[in-house]
Amino acid sequence: MGNTMNLDIRLPIGLLFTLLGILLVVEGLIGGFGVDLAWGVVMVLFGIAMLMLAGRAAARRRSDAARR
Repeated sequence: MGNTMNLDIRLPIGLLFTLLGILLVVEGLIGGFGVDLAWGVVMVLFGIAMLMLAGRAAARRRSDAARR
Protein backbone atom coordinates (compact mmCIF):
# COMPACT_ATOMS: atom_id res chain seq x y z
CA MET A 1 0.00 0.00 0.00
CA GLY A 2 2.93 2.34 0.23
CA ASN A 3 3.80 4.85 2.87
CA THR A 4 0.55 5.84 4.57
CA MET A 5 0.22 8.07 7.59
CA ASN A 6 -1.53 6.32 10.42
CA LEU A 7 -3.46 9.29 11.76
CA ASP A 8 -6.48 8.28 13.75
CA ILE A 9 -8.78 11.13 14.73
CA ARG A 10 -10.44 8.93 17.37
CA LEU A 11 -7.49 9.29 19.75
CA PRO A 12 -7.54 13.10 20.20
CA ILE A 13 -11.36 13.15 20.13
CA GLY A 14 -11.44 10.49 22.83
CA LEU A 15 -8.94 12.36 24.98
CA LEU A 16 -10.81 15.64 24.55
CA PHE A 17 -14.25 14.25 25.38
CA THR A 18 -12.92 12.26 28.32
CA LEU A 19 -11.13 15.23 29.83
CA LEU A 20 -14.02 17.64 29.34
CA GLY A 21 -16.48 15.02 30.57
CA ILE A 22 -14.48 14.54 33.76
CA LEU A 23 -14.51 18.29 34.34
CA LEU A 24 -18.29 18.38 33.87
CA VAL A 25 -18.78 15.43 36.23
CA VAL A 26 -16.73 17.18 38.90
CA GLU A 27 -18.71 20.38 38.38
CA GLY A 28 -21.96 18.41 38.56
CA LEU A 29 -20.91 16.71 41.79
CA ILE A 30 -19.96 20.03 43.36
CA GLY A 31 -23.09 21.84 42.23
CA GLY A 32 -25.53 19.00 42.79
CA PHE A 33 -27.12 16.61 40.31
CA GLY A 34 -28.01 18.37 37.12
CA VAL A 35 -27.25 18.81 33.48
CA ASP A 36 -23.51 19.08 34.10
CA LEU A 37 -23.33 15.70 35.79
CA ALA A 38 -25.54 13.92 33.26
CA TRP A 39 -23.77 15.28 30.18
CA GLY A 40 -20.40 14.80 31.83
CA VAL A 41 -21.12 11.08 32.21
CA VAL A 42 -22.26 10.89 28.57
CA MET A 43 -19.11 12.67 27.40
CA VAL A 44 -16.84 10.41 29.47
CA LEU A 45 -18.52 7.29 28.06
CA PHE A 46 -18.21 8.61 24.50
CA GLY A 47 -14.56 9.52 25.08
CA ILE A 48 -13.77 6.08 26.46
CA ALA A 49 -15.49 4.46 23.48
CA MET A 50 -13.39 6.54 21.07
CA LEU A 51 -10.20 5.63 22.95
CA MET A 52 -11.10 1.94 22.83
CA LEU A 53 -11.80 2.11 19.09
CA ALA A 54 -8.50 3.92 18.50
CA GLY A 55 -6.64 1.29 20.51
CA ARG A 56 -8.34 -1.51 18.61
CA ALA A 57 -7.40 0.06 15.28
CA ALA A 58 -3.79 0.51 16.40
CA ALA A 59 -3.62 -3.14 17.47
CA ARG A 60 -5.00 -4.20 14.11
CA ARG A 61 -2.40 -2.09 12.29
CA ARG A 62 0.37 -3.65 14.39
CA SER A 63 -0.84 -7.19 13.72
CA ASP A 64 -1.16 -6.46 9.98
CA ALA A 65 2.40 -5.07 9.95
CA ALA A 66 3.69 -8.14 11.81
CA ARG A 67 2.19 -10.46 9.19
CA ARG A 68 4.17 -8.79 6.40
